[in-house]
Amino acid sequence: MPITSLPLARGLLAAAALLALAPAALAQGQPSRAAIDATYQRDRAACLDSASQHERSACLREAGAVRAEALRGRPLGGASPEALERNALQRCQRLPPENKMLCERMARGEGTMSGSVAAGGLIKELEIQVPAPPMSAPPAMSAPPPMMAPTPMDPPPRSAPPPMEPVPLPK
Repeated sequence: MPITSLPLARGLLAAAALLALAPAALAQGQPSRAAIDATYQRDRAACLDSASQHERSACLREAGAVRAEALRGRPLGGASPEALERNALQRCQRLPPENKMLCERMARGEGTMSGSVAAGGLIKELEIQVPAPPMSAPPAMSAPPPMMAPTPMDPPPRSAPPPMEPVPLPK
């Protein structure tokens, strides 16, 4: 690893550690404002070690967001599984009735899931069996279809040219 990226790596590692440990800290109870501020100051110091101004600003912004959420008393580990399922079911409400039931089944975990966020997305799949429509005999043709009248786009029918009359020659 190049020496110039070492402070950046430390800053990113500190931010990752904060995000990984935050849910466990909140599970033990709501941290005090002093603990939140101390954590923010450690995160901020780690961010300021970054050599890249762009990475530093993004890190500082993330540290501030984590502090703000902690002060609001919101869990830093994300929404609960129940809240995630409730949100997924709400998204299904806007679908047409024939798709709504399938969407709700997939939101509750039925089907298979492949892919990853890092690879570009998750693909959820639910296979269902749809009964085939009953086979019926094709309708019998009783008479040929009627002839169509010529349309204005059709060329006029060809007819024989008018007979030519002899023209007398001058003397």
